[in-house]
Amino acid sequence: MADRTSSRITIAADRPAILAVIADFPAYPQWAGQVKSAEVLSTDEEGRPAEVRFKVDAGVIVDDYTLVYEWLGDEAVTWSMVSTGRMLAALDGSYRLTPSGGGTEVVYDLSVDVKVPMLGMIRRKAEKVIVDTALKGLKKRVESA
Repeated sequence: MADRTSSRITIAADRPAILAVIADFPAYPQWAGQVKSAEVLSTDEEGRPAEVRFKVDAGVIVDDYTLVYEWLGDEAVTWSMVSTGRMLAALDGSYRLTPSGGGTEVVYDLSVDVKVPMLGMIRRKAEKVIVDTALKGLKKRVESA
């Protein structure tokens, strides 16, 4: 089982505003540096993305894969891989949102398992870069809206 990488950031916005940016997958290439494209394949009964196909270039990981999403009110969103790519064997994660002072604390957890041999230290470093870049990009995107 892959190790989890976690990081947190406070965003000056409420949970619905942050979740709206998280759910706008076609816009990810504009703010999530590693994502080259994101296509919503299906939605849930509330119209939120349920299955999304990604093409990514994260330096050591260049791949395409499909994730399924579960939206837990305005408190969290989780995802897991249902269609693996050439390099990735598993990709699971979550955003957890908690009101905090004048904004919202966002905790991003990510677990990546690769098909190709990769030193654990290198994989964890790649995960950390992905998580930190995603959180900073999310913060900038939400706060500039």
